[in-house]
Amino acid sequence: MLVVMQQGATEDQIDAVIGRMVEMGFDVHRSTGVLHTVLGGVGGKEEFDLEVFTVMEGVKEAHRIVSPYKLASRSFRPRGTIVRAGNVEIGGGRVVLMAGPGSVESREQIGRAAAAVAAAGARILRGGVFQPLNSPYGFPGLGEDGLRLLREAADRNRLLVATEVMDTAQIPLVAQYADILQVGSRNMQNFALLRELGRQPKPVLLKRGTAATVEELLLSAEHILSGGNYGVILCERGIRTFETYTPYTMDISAIPVLKKLSHLPVIADPSHGTGRRDKVPAMARAAVAAGADGLLIEVHPNPDHALSDGAQSLSPEQFEALVEQLRAVAGAVGRNM
Repeated sequence: MLVVMQQGATEDQIDAVIGRMVEMGFDVHRSTGVLHTVLGGVGGKEEFDLEVFTVMEGVKEAHRIVSPYKLASRSFRPRGTIVRAGNVEIGGGRVVLMAGPGSVESREQIGRAAAAVAAAGARILRGGVFQPLNSPYGFPGLGEDGLRLLREAADRNRLLVATEVMDTAQIPLVAQYADILQVGSRNMQNFALLRELGRQPKPVLLKRGTAATVEELLLSAEHILSGGNYGVILCERGIRTFETYTPYTMDISAIPVLKKLSHLPVIADPSHGTGRRDKVPAMARAAVAAGADGLLIEVHPNPDHALSDGAQSLSPEQFEALVEQLRAVAGAVGRNM
């Protein structure tokens, strides 16, 4: 359920409503906006009388929420959420660029990548250090050594760090080095991992599973939000369809759908969404036009010799050219980079 407090409601009135919700078995989550405070109740009795709350002092209105996701719903924060990582804000109309190689391979490689994406306008350096591979014979990543190199390259170029965490045991280690913890598509429904990420304070970038519906993605976000971490960033990265020309089908329509259903910022990953570097620019431009709050793009100093995801990685020169196109698209739809 949701209880919307009147403009100017006192803390005593808010506390009284929270107390009553707790008495009825609800786990209460508070969202304080510019004008109103919204109290989201999760759990509680299936049947309860809304009038109990509508007649309380300071209450403007109360609603029974029928969607299975309560805290991820747009009605919980109608004005939208801006996720802050360091000095970067994700959401609120800006387009934030996250870029870097699929895997951290060496100090020289990640250093060149970081310098290139920073010069082109990226604010966040992405790079994998624990690789979720289909085959056990691929490059597994450098682990903690890779985290050190990623952090070093990011700091040198005044970038933040986003990297994937695959297991609950990895969270403390990755959180030492990363500003944003990424959940890959394979782990979108790893609920133990999601719940643990909800108990730590750093922002979480949650990728849509390759066979997941929009509702399933929002329910996965709900697992993180219910732990008290509201810094969730949703990511559309392509889904499996009957089409085989590209490994996945980039679902551009998911971006405005998610923006309508949820208050959480939404970014797009056209690199994984297409699996082909020649298709990345078109999908990146389309994602910005569709309202994405950011882009996650793979950039490698020498894509043809990358140890992972080379076919979908842009060269620094290609990324620089794409950023100029994105600025034009963003400006055409009244947005900025």
